[in-house]
Amino acid sequence: MIASRNLGFVAAAATLLAAAPLSSIFQRWTWLIEAAIAVAVVAGVAALTRLVRAPLWGQVLGMLAGLLLALTWLFPGGTELVAFLPTPATLAHFGELLQGSVQDMRSYGVEVPDTTPLLFITVLGVGSVAIMVDVLAVGLRRPALAGLPMLAIYSVPVAVYVDSVPALPFVVGASGYLWLLVTDNVDRVRRFGRRFTGEGRDVDVWESSPLAAAGRRLAVVGVALAVVLPLAVPGMTGGLLDQVNSNGNGTGNGRPGQGGSPGRIDLFAALSGQLNQSEVAEMVKVTTTEPRPFYLRFGVADELRPDGFRVRPPNGRRVDRDLPAPPARQGAEQQRYRATVEVTRNLEMPLVPVYADPVNVDGLSRNWLYDSNLGVVFSNQDNSRGKRYAFEYVRSTFTPSALRRARSLPAEHPIAVQQTRRPAVQQVDLLVSRLVEGKQNDYDKVRAIYDYFSRDNGFSYSLSTKGGTSGEEIVDFLTNKVGYCQQYAAAMAWLVRSAGIPARVAFGFTNGTSAGDDTYVLTNRNLHAWTEVYFDQLGWVPFDATPAYAVQGANRSAWAPDSDAPDPEPSETSAPGASPEDPAATAGPDREDAADRDTDAGFDAAGGAPTRRAPSWPWWTAGAVLALIALLCLPAVRRMALRRRRHGRPARAGAAVAGGPDG
Repeated sequence: MIASRNLGFVAAAATLLAAAPLSSIFQRWTWLIEAAIAVAVVAGVAALTRLVRAPLWGQVLGMLAGLLLALTWLFPGGTELVAFLPTPATLAHFGELLQGSVQDMRSYGVEVPDTTPLLFITVLGVGSVAIMVDVLAVGLRRPALAGLPMLAIYSVPVAVYVDSVPALPFVVGASGYLWLLVTDNVDRVRRFGRRFTGEGRDVDVWESSPLAAAGRRLAVVGVALAVVLPLAVPGMTGGLLDQVNSNGNGTGNGRPGQGGSPGRIDLFAALSGQLNQSEVAEMVKVTTTEPRPFYLRFGVADELRPDGFRVRPPNGRRVDRDLPAPPARQGAEQQRYRATVEVTRNLEMPLVPVYADPVNVDGLSRNWLYDSNLGVVFSNQDNSRGKRYAFEYVRSTFTPSALRRARSLPAEHPIAVQQTRRPAVQQVDLLVSRLVEGKQNDYDKVRAIYDYFSRDNGFSYSLSTKGGTSGEEIVDFLTNKVGYCQQYAAAMAWLVRSAGIPARVAFGFTNGTSAGDDTYVLTNRNLHAWTEVYFDQLGWVPFDATPAYAVQGANRSAWAPDSDAPDPEPSETSAPGASPEDPAATAGPDREDAADRDTDAGFDAAGGAPTRRAPSWPWWTAGAVLALIALLCLPAVRRMALRRRRHGRPARAGAAVAGGPDG
């Protein structure tokens, strides 16, 4: 009985160790404290029921009752008796917590805060696993099978974590499992009495036999392989090897649809890869009072490193308060409009799309912040899926003459210092020197660079090129002159910086299909990237160098007209400042041509990664679980075969003796 109690407490400790991967989901350790209390109550009740020699079903009922008492004390609803005795109202309160946990799982990206519903579902899950482990390891004496409910705990962070689950928590959980197996093995050895060697030397029960030592070595090797192999198998994880081998063309945060930190999303990597998707997914519906809206934006990449443009972590103030008023832009016409945005379930990321220069936002919680420098609305705790919100914004329209009057920023200006940094690439610098030669102001220099990306200079649009924004890849793009919006936006921003003018890359949606009543439907085919250039006293001005014919819903403006042959038909959604007669206005969102097959489709902004077909890792996981079950059952099958063989031999011998005299 003492050995059973010891094994029960080891089973409880192993359950807590197996829950270690949950640390990658929560921001704090509150879940571990509360789960430890629940598991301790379950283990204590199990020990008491075994002390009174209760049957197995009585032990299970006792552990369930103990878990219920622990949950009642940890998550009171105010209707309990003596603080920990549940009532029917307590069970109704638990039902509300379960419903709230579903909502919180949809609302928060990892790492999640310590909300009561999420803590409740975690403690309930860990406590339930503790009961199953105790029944399998102690009640049924099948500790090997106890690894299956432990594996269920580990599958939770694997399913929801935006990156690969760290290897260390898995090693901790596996150590607990091995501890449970060793304890059960020692307990079984004790039942046979004392152990001796062939020379008569007494052997301690903890001293391994050669066979047991080999088994333990195999177990250690198996755990090591379980940690290393998923890091190397393509498609199962975006783990350590991907991070070590990353050269800027990775897969973002790995698992789409899980929110995450805005600063960790690789928006460029999200535009790389599988963009030719046949399916069209509706992502956003936007209704605006602006007659001809420009692009709806959600992200910015403005840190240029040798491996390409990167997203800096945003920093801002809560959007449920008044936002800072947009600065007055000298020489620009400014109008105030209102827009309502409805995000579908197909778009899930820690950023929400807004038009430039929002003034106020209604419908978003205090978890959402606004970075006025980047012009993005973001959250470290929430995601955009299913959000509906409204905001007022100020639209600024510019004229070429106003932009020409803008003075160059002093070299020591903070924006000039930050937004003109670039690695030294000789080919780029030589090209820029040739393009801006003789230009007297920043706008003419930018226009010379912008006009360079034209069909007359040999540039064309294609999705079959390699994505990337590093110096080497930009040089390849400028040499081959074939690419898509990622290369066009990054190349223009790089060239503009090389001319000493601040520039960055913006991400968002082109104008979608009109649904009437000033409402536009934006799909994955409208996802896009373009360049923004900073002019003194005017702010950030958009320039879209990607060929308009290749981008569904593309817009051009009076200050950045289409450098290729313009479409003579006016667009209902042409950019501000472009009249219907203006040849700078390009085709509207409903335009269809052969290039629509190469639109920037398939970008999963939710996870910052290209959309993928059904992942293969569930099949790997299912196969691994089946192989584990088969491996665990192999010793039992072998023992059954040996028993049948032993029982069969006396029977056959007896039959031979009985038949002897008759022969």
